[in-house]
Amino acid sequence: MATKSSVLPIVSKVYCAPSEVILAVRRRPNVANGGGFVVADAAQRVLFRVDGCGVIGKKDELILKDGDGNALLLIRRKGGTIEALSLTRKWKGFTYDFVGSEKLVFTLKEPNSCFSTQNMVRISIESKELCSHGSFEVHGDFPARACTIVSPMGDVVALIGVNKELQRLMRTRDMYHVEIKAGFDQAFVFGVIAVLDYIYDGSIRC
Repeated sequence: MATKSSVLPIVSKVYCAPSEVILAVRRRPNVANGGGFVVADAAQRVLFRVDGCGVIGKKDELILKDGDGNALLLIRRKGGTIEALSLTRKWKGFTYDFVGSEKLVFTLKEPNSCFSTQNMVRISIESKELCSHGSFEVHGDFPARACTIVSPMGDVVALIGVNKELQRLMRTRDMYHVEIKAGFDQAFVFGVIAVLDYIYDGSIRC
């Protein structure tokens, strides 16, 4: 894998900022089950949003959009008989090319048990440029908002955390922050977080 300052884009280089960023995640109100969440910068500009099945009407399917509502990633859980018999469930993230065809970008393997928050999550990158470098991993406890996304070389490329004082006052996990290192693909990070939210919290699951 490339160094921290030269990581290749996974979804698009458009979402690889030249400096480290800290973005805020806020769940939508639970008026509609599976409503998703929004991601904003320090100026409160919405950069990304995730629509769950309460919005798009499809079970086991998520859509990551940019701030203007353009679809960036379609993420769905693999189904069928093989999935039902397998001990490992897989999620697949797709982008769209210029003619609207789906292109597989990454595959995320769920831990064998969603009840153990310390189980490692692995994400395989499917692009020809990056697939030979190994898998990304999620370490830590996502429900507690205390985990990291780690590159195949062992570099922490994103850190998910929470302001403890804010959490204590508001008594909610609906707001947290994500610190993303310079040059790393923010859209990929929030695609992974969308799946983690589905697996562990169910806020975007119907």
